[in-house]
Amino acid sequence: MQDILYKSHKISKRNKSAWRDSLLLVTILFILIFLFIFIVYPLFTILKRSFLTADNKITFQSYISNLRDPQVIGPLKNTLLLGTLVGAFSTIIGFIFAYANAYIKTPFKKLFNIISILPIVSPPFVLCLSLIMLFGNRGFISYFILHIHNSNIYGLKGLILVQTMTFFPVAYLLLVGLLKQIDPSLEEASKNLGASSWETFLKIILPLMAPGLANAFLLTFIETVADFSNPMVIGGNFSTLATQIYMQATASYDMQGAAVVAVILLSMSMLLFIFEKYWLEKKTYVTMKGKASRERSLIRNKKIVYPFNIFCICISAFIGMLYILIPFGALFKTWGEDYTLTLNNYRAVFEIGKSAIIDTSVLSAIATVFTGFLAMIIAFLIVRKKFFGRGFIEFTSMLAMAVPGTVIGIGYILAFNDKPFYLTGTAAIIVIVFIVRSLPVGVRSGITTLKQIDPSIEEAAADLGADTKKVFTSITLPLVKSSFFSGLVYSFVRSMTAVSAVIFLVSPKYNLITIGIMGQTDRGRFGTASAYSTILILIVASAIFIMNLTLEKLGSKREAL
Repeated sequence: MQDILYKSHKISKRNKSAWRDSLLLVTILFILIFLFIFIVYPLFTILKRSFLTADNKITFQSYISNLRDPQVIGPLKNTLLLGTLVGAFSTIIGFIFAYANAYIKTPFKKLFNIISILPIVSPPFVLCLSLIMLFGNRGFISYFILHIHNSNIYGLKGLILVQTMTFFPVAYLLLVGLLKQIDPSLEEASKNLGASSWETFLKIILPLMAPGLANAFLLTFIETVADFSNPMVIGGNFSTLATQIYMQATASYDMQGAAVVAVILLSMSMLLFIFEKYWLEKKTYVTMKGKASRERSLIRNKKIVYPFNIFCICISAFIGMLYILIPFGALFKTWGEDYTLTLNNYRAVFEIGKSAIIDTSVLSAIATVFTGFLAMIIAFLIVRKKFFGRGFIEFTSMLAMAVPGTVIGIGYILAFNDKPFYLTGTAAIIVIVFIVRSLPVGVRSGITTLKQIDPSIEEAAADLGADTKKVFTSITLPLVKSSFFSGLVYSFVRSMTAVSAVIFLVSPKYNLITIGIMGQTDRGRFGTASAYSTILILIVASAIFIMNLTLEKLGSKREAL
């Protein structure tokens, strides 16, 4: 019977129409060209620009001078220090939250999950804005309550606090899944042999979680060193490589110097990404392999439960306070000076920022549609098809995850500011950046889902005469609808809250909400910046609600976010 099915399948493959093969070939070629032009080419352009003088002669002088320049060495050291500290603190806090969720009997699990989602659905520098409003030079707590006239919230201390609160949810989301995969029978066997709970934790749980903890540290380290907006808003004199790229390109007009710094930052991020993806990630999954024999008995000992609850609730309350402050901060006339209640900040946003709200929403929506279908097509080709160039498509489509936003931004300015690809100042270049930045998550989600689906379902449709297009639209897409819609939501949220990659690309014709928020914050107009942020968060929250409702109507229990 198996031989008959195999022969039938072979005959079916030989009898494919030319149109069907052509469609598959055109799709593969389109994706290869798209990835090469909009991911590989800009990165190559940065590398090339870093070695070329104004008269197009190859030189290493720019690297030599920049690597001796204190204005580059200082930010490099700062970036490594900041990444290490934030990575360590984020991993520790993320692990405590994850352990409380997976092992502790607590009624606050939903609160922990909400806190983990907040940084995703809000602009990356919202916590910065709130922190300045509370603890800045004219902060409500620092100036009016504690009477501190020279706040030291700016610089390294403020950055560590803000970035840890922003990025520890990344570690939490990774670690909570790994902790729940550990088979409880391992811990029970340890205790049956006489080990205490503390010894079991040290000798069983921690060794099993070691690769996952290293993975979480690297992910938060990468996020930290790539972050542009937080160091720009609250960094003060503490410069990082990401902000240095922006300053050299816009303030000093030194594009070669900016390209050199971009290559340094890109090299750092790429090495860590490759190490995390191709070694640590595989090691983690092998360690956690297997299915738990039964559910874990949660810890109810008050001496353990209370400290975990108190710690996690304090962190959650602090973050919640910072987020709640945003809509309230927009209701005062001049934060730090005049606390008269007013709606003028919201009126100002709709007067001066109406076009930015419309542009951001429309361009994000366009990018979302393209990203959703492109990610699923790429995932389908990687999992279901074998062809020359498949490895290139898989690696390149995931590459943007490792490339800092400022590097992509400077790469697009260098690559698409002249013929043959003159796109600077157009809406197309912003949409393409949105697509490239959101593509990796959509592709990874699609690959994970497709690997869980038996390919025989699609093969049966092909044997009955369905072509590649019909199989993908009628069989594959309905089966992966949850991942597809999750990818759509993530893409929309990521596009709406983008800053670093697009700050080089906005123009008077097309502006974005996040750039407006940064501009208002730099001018000290915290009320207007808060109004902008509130509207942005409402738009994003509405999109998530609509998408989850759509998934529910389609009969899927999985939430988009």
